[in-house]
Amino acid sequence: MDFRLMGLDSHPVLHSLMDLSDETSSDKASHNAPTWCYVRDAKAMAATPADVKEYPNSYLFVIDMPGLKSGDIKVQVEDDNVLVISGERKREEEKEGVKYLRMERRVGKFMRKFVLPENANTDAVSAVCQDGVLTVSVEKLPPPQPKKPRTIEVKIA
Repeated sequence: MDFRLMGLDSHPVLHSLMDLSDETSSDKASHNAPTWCYVRDAKAMAATPADVKEYPNSYLFVIDMPGLKSGDIKVQVEDDNVLVISGERKREEEKEGVKYLRMERRVGKFMRKFVLPENANTDAVSAVCQDGVLTVSVEKLPPPQPKKPRTIEVKIA
C-alpha cells in the first residue's frame, strides 16, 4: 500500500517506514542495484553541505554542525589523500506525554569525503567546532625547490 497516493506522505514516520520497506523488499531487488550501505552513505553525504576554501598556505573545510558535541564528530584521513568528516546526530529522548507535531530537523548519520590535492599535508590537519560550525584546516606542503643545474666537468681523454 502506498500512503503517498492517499495524501499521507508528509508524515515523517511514514517516510521512514516507506524508505525502510523500499530498501528491504527483496522481490524488486536487482543484482545491479546499489547496496543498502551505499544508499545510506549517499544520503548522508548529500545531506551534509560544506564550503571549501583555498588559502595560500592551507585548505579550509567549513560544515554546519548545530547541536553536536565534539564526541559526535569524527575527522579522519583515509588512503593518505581522502578527508572524511562523519558522525551522528541523535534524536533527543521522548518525554512522557509529549508528542511531535512536526519533525523537520535531520537526525541520523552524516558523512562527507573530500579528495585532497597532492600538495596537502595530511600530517598537519586540525579541526575546531565552535558555535555549531566545524572548521577543518589542512596545511599545504611547501612547493618543491627547483633543481639547480649541475655543471659537469668535461675531461679530455
